[in-house]
Amino acid sequence: MKPNIGAVTRLNAAMHAGFFLLLAASVARFVAGHGLSGATPLILALTGALALVYVAGVLSWAVLGRWRPVWLAAVIAVWLALVVAAPSFAWCAVPLFFVCLQVLRPLIVIPVVVLLTVATILAQLRIATEFDPSIVLAPVAVALMATMTFLQLERDRKELVEAVKALLDARVDLAQSQRLAGMVQERERLAREIHDALAQGLSSMRMLLQAAQRSWDTDPELAKGYVNRAAEAAGDNLAEARRFVKGLGSPRLEATDLGETLRELAEQVMFATTHPVRFEISGDPYPLESEVEAGLLRVAQGALANVSEHSRATKAAVTLTYLADKVLLDIRDDGVGFDPASQRTSGLRGNGLRMISERLAELDGEMVVESAPGEGTALAVAVPTREVR
Repeated sequence: MKPNIGAVTRLNAAMHAGFFLLLAASVARFVAGHGLSGATPLILALTGALALVYVAGVLSWAVLGRWRPVWLAAVIAVWLALVVAAPSFAWCAVPLFFVCLQVLRPLIVIPVVVLLTVATILAQLRIATEFDPSIVLAPVAVALMATMTFLQLERDRKELVEAVKALLDARVDLAQSQRLAGMVQERERLAREIHDALAQGLSSMRMLLQAAQRSWDTDPELAKGYVNRAAEAAGDNLAEARRFVKGLGSPRLEATDLGETLRELAEQVMFATTHPVRFEISGDPYPLESEVEAGLLRVAQGALANVSEHSRATKAAVTLTYLADKVLLDIRDDGVGFDPASQRTSGLRGNGLRMISERLAELDGEMVVESAPGEGTALAVAVPTREVR
């Protein structure tokens, strides 16, 4: 896109002012040397025609459109006629250089600039009393400097436009990447919530209903108790689902603290699995940030879901330990165990541990898993804390 010489800019204002000042100087020089007789009326008429054509093109620049080169050709034609009649008008070529550079394509502008330069040199030679190398060299130098300066400015402008375009494209790509990253992050959050909260609740419900089915004929009251606990678990799961879809914390932590919530969770798992799940608190409890409490609860839910589903344990233990600058959560069982290295390699039963690790990373926490086939499993979690006053 070529610059608009009809626009009001400092460069255009200087170019137009220079043209009319040189035109006025040339007229004054001609009238001073020849008076108002002879060819002077023709020169004044050509000067007025040149000024009129120039001003008309500048004022109707937007209307000219693809006819701008035709307008420029008319300006140059009138100027050439003036130069033939009065060589003193030759220096009006300097602002015309800039007009040509702004209107014409590079392949066309060079021959036109050469024409203007040659016309200027020939005009100066006509009025010179003797040959002076500066008559040739000065117009060539002016044309060369003007052309190279403008072409460099045009090149810089195009590079700036490309840089701005690349920046805008990068902003669009960044916005798209951020949107996709947000979608992936939200999907991972939902996956963790489903695994740690809903999966554990559904596992408890299944075990409770299976226990109810086994005792239905022999002990109806016990079976009824299992069904009631399964209904309670279903209600808890529904509340959990509604909360995490909205990005809210667990409803379990609304009415009580983390220690009591983990104790209730251990009792629920123990009732569903019919094996002991011991819960202990070590150290002096203190209030924790809501994010830490919610994260540790989800870790416990996910880990106990693994104990219920995979370990075939006969007992398990959950220990919550308060230290001065961090809180520890240990979950142990005496189940079948597994090889942590092979599980990471094969990907089997690895989603739960991976999600626990991702959740702890958000809390700047860390996790250690100790297990071996036939020797049970121990999960140790540490999260830095800041006491909430």
